[in-house]
Amino acid sequence: MNIIRWSFAYGIRRTRWLSISSSIHRDLNNPLVFHPSQSPLRNNNRPPPYNLRALSDNASSSSIHEDVKPEPTQTGSQEQHTEEEKKTTHDIKDDQTRVLQAALEHVPNLGWTEEAMVAGAREVGLSPSIVGAFPRKEAALVEYFMDDCLQRLLGEIESREEELSKLVLHDRLGKIIRIRLEMQVPYISKWPQALSIQANPLNLPTSFKLRAILMDEIWHAAGDRSTDLDWYAKRTLLGGIYAATELYMLTDYSPEFRNTWTFLDRRVSDAVDCRKTVQEATQLATAIGAGIGNTVQAFLRRQTH
Repeated sequence: MNIIRWSFAYGIRRTRWLSISSSIHRDLNNPLVFHPSQSPLRNNNRPPPYNLRALSDNASSSSIHEDVKPEPTQTGSQEQHTEEEKKTTHDIKDDQTRVLQAALEHVPNLGWTEEAMVAGAREVGLSPSIVGAFPRKEAALVEYFMDDCLQRLLGEIESREEELSKLVLHDRLGKIIRIRLEMQVPYISKWPQALSIQANPLNLPTSFKLRAILMDEIWHAAGDRSTDLDWYAKRTLLGGIYAATELYMLTDYSPEFRNTWTFLDRRVSDAVDCRKTVQEATQLATAIGAGIGNTVQAFLRRQTH
C-alpha cells in the first residue's frame, strides 16, 4: 500500500515538474523577456526576472545566473519625474558653468583657488554653497579654462584659415601654439599653481587627456592627416615643444614675451627639420639596402651559371 502511495505521489511530482520544465524550455528558445507572470513558479517574493536575450549558446554556465534587469515600463508620473530630474541636472550644470566662467576673472588676484570660485558664485548671484558641488574644485576651474581655451583656439584657427594656409609647416605650427599660449598671459603670474594642480595624481589623467586633444587639434589645423604610427610620434614631439615653451614663458620677462616666441620658433623649426632628416635618412637607407640586395642577387646568379 505504501509503495502504491509513493508511486502515485512520485508520478504527480514528475508530471508537475515536466510541465514546469517544458514551460521554461519554451521561454529559453523565445527571444522575449521571461516574466514571472508567465511561469508556473510565480511568486510575489521572487527576485527580478532575467533577460534571457543576454544568454548565448557559447556562454559559460555561470553567466546564466547573472541578473540582467530589463528596463521597467514607466508610467506618466514616472516619466514626468524623470524629465524634472533631467531639467534639474541641466540647470545645475548651467549654474556651475556660470560660476566657473565668472571665477576666471578673480584668478589673477585670488589664484586657482576655491576662494575665486566662491567670488564667481557671488558675482552671478548664486549661493557660495554651489562650490561644494564640484568634486575637485580647483582642478575643475583649471580644466574649464583649458577647455574654454581650446574652443577659442578652434575659433581663431577657423577665422585665420586663409592666413595659416599661406605659411610653411613649422611657421604654421608655431603660430597656432603662440595663439594658444597667449591666452594664458592674463594668468601668467598664477600659472605655476595651475600646473601644480594639473600634476596632482588625481587630476593627471584628465590633464593629460586635455593636452592630448590640444596637440591633436593643432596638428590637424596644420594639415596633418596621418593615421599610422607617425600620428603618435608627431603629437608626442609637439607636446614636448609645447610644455618646454610653456615653462620657458614663466621665466620670460622680455617685452610681450618676445624671447618665448623666439624660443618656440627655433624648437618647432628644429623638430620639423629633424623629422625631415630622419625621413631622408630612412629613405636613403632603404634605397642602399635595396641596391645592395640587388647586387648580391646578381652576383649569386652569375656564380650559379
